[in-house]
Amino acid sequence: MSRKRLTLLLDPTRCDGHGVCHELFPERVALDRWGYPVVLDADIPSPLVAHARLAVEECPRMALHLVERRP
Repeated sequence: MSRKRLTLLLDPTRCDGHGVCHELFPERVALDRWGYPVVLDADIPSPLVAHARLAVEECPRMALHLVERRP
């Protein structure tokens, strides 16, 4: 039985650089020098899933997505 893993994806064409994702999920999202997000590690461990979901839900441009993938 294989477990699915959650991966954080960023759609840069939708992002306006508000920085909400970094404020809510600094463990996996940094900001570049122009204030746009950079996903540091797309794989989300179970202790950080709630933080990832909150960042996705609060993104004002819906540029973040959580995707289930098989290992």
